[in-house]
Amino acid sequence: MILETLLKYLSVLGVSMAKFLLGPLLGLSYGFNWLEIFLPTCSGMIATSILLSWAGLPLRQWLLSFRKTKPKLFTKRNRRMVRIWRSYGIKGIAFLSPLIFSPPGGTLIAVSFGERKRNIIFWMTLSAIFWGGVFSTVAIYAKEFLLKWAG
Repeated sequence: MILETLLKYLSVLGVSMAKFLLGPLLGLSYGFNWLEIFLPTCSGMIATSILLSWAGLPLRQWLLSFRKTKPKLFTKRNRRMVRIWRSYGIKGIAFLSPLIFSPPGGTLIAVSFGERKRNIIFWMTLSAIFWGGVFSTVAIYAKEFLLKWAG
């Protein structure tokens, strides 16, 4: 029983590391309460930002070594990232990461623009806490609303 519950928490954490929005949904499907959804969801994004802040550039260089051609510099996606970076910096990237970029994407964008690791981790943590609270609350209230509406 304890191992099963631990695996559920770890699966919410793992899913949140890749796609933040899916963490609260998975926690909700397990029947978790607000805190049980919030903590592993936030921890997943924070873990991703720490891991990729330290390993981001070497990982990026390693992945690029497998490419046969150089990636295009001026794409629609790259222009959007530069525009957001110039307008809002690390704060904007961190704030939008759970919504648009995903935790790995937002962290790698910040790393590629040369942001300091400490700033990346700090702002991504604040973003994780804010959005984790929002998404956990929305998930709980949506469940209650659907249960009242259905029956």
